[in-house]
Amino acid sequence: MVGQVALVTGASRGIGAATARRLARDGMAVAINSHPSERMVMAAEEVAAGIRDEGGTAAVYAADISDAEAVDAMFARCEEELGRVGVLVPNAATTRRAEWTDLTDADWESIISVNLMGAVRCSRRAFGDRAVEGGAIVTVSSVLARLGEAVSVPYVTTKAGLLGFTRSMARALGPSGVRVNAVMPGAIRTEEELEAFPDQVAVERMALSRQAIGRRGVAEDIANAVSFLVGPDSAFITGQTLCVDGGWVLS
Repeated sequence: MVGQVALVTGASRGIGAATARRLARDGMAVAINSHPSERMVMAAEEVAAGIRDEGGTAAVYAADISDAEAVDAMFARCEEELGRVGVLVPNAATTRRAEWTDLTDADWESIISVNLMGAVRCSRRAFGDRAVEGGAIVTVSSVLARLGEAVSVPYVTTKAGLLGFTRSMARALGPSGVRVNAVMPGAIRTEEELEAFPDQVAVERMALSRQAIGRRGVAEDIANAVSFLVGPDSAFITGQTLCVDGGWVLS
């Protein structure tokens, strides 16, 4: 993995930031994609600075992945500064918690454009013209893709769509030597969770009641799984979904 360039979308914080740090420790140069808002860019710069302080290579690329032109520009800059992307982790996601009858077409389109089409755009830009030796994509789904959730229908729909995308892309890119897998996080403690669910006592109780392992999942648990799926120890694995949920979903 040393010398590879990895691009992680939505890496300002949470699972994306932990993944960027882990891949940097694995010896990869990491392109940290951030939403272009000032707050997210500042957070991404802190992640990159921490990687560089540990002797790694990292750069921040602010781009809204729902915009195809912004994705193209991000990849062009990354290729110029770090090199061609060989490992892609489409992690960026957005959601809106509401009754499905209250959601408009615009709500659906905005969530699909980031969560699903963002992965499509980045994959096409990274691997659409030619293969990268040892290349890999790891999409980030959710256990909700199997379980469903009434107040996050578009989000869950896109996370389920990523699983089909993963399997199909594994077949499309396999002959060229690029592997495509997915991780399926369970209840992971992140900054996003704290913002969405301020009653952490209730969240803790709910999560632990559903899991077989008696501790909360953290972003590093997902990052470790991504590291495995893009690394040499998984060289004969493609088209698979690795559920990292502490035993929430056991089938």
